Amino acid sequence: MNDNPLEPGSHEPGAVLPEPVRDHLGQQLRGVLPVEADKPRFLGDDSVPEVFEPQIRRLETRLKTHEEGTEAVGQALDQILDAFGVKPEEPGSRGT
Repeated sequence: MNDNPLEPGSHEPGAVLPEPVRDHLGQQLRGVLPVEADKPRFLGDDSVPEVFEPQIRRLETRLKTHEEGTEAVGQALDQILDAFGVKPEEPGSRGT
């Protein structure tokens, strides 16, 4: 390992920059990076940039459709089992 602090790869593992340097770098980053602080649609939601809204809506619709479809299939299977007079097994009773 190099002892020269100006050469690449010469930093100590876990080394921390002094606080004034971190503050200065943080201020520079905040000045360069755009920070969008949109208000969330619902309390507790993270704010989402508008460019992602269509994707978020599609994902929410997919999830809702999947959940409703799974529930509908479960109900249909229960009706089929009832029609044949078969009792569904209780969860956890298999193999005992």
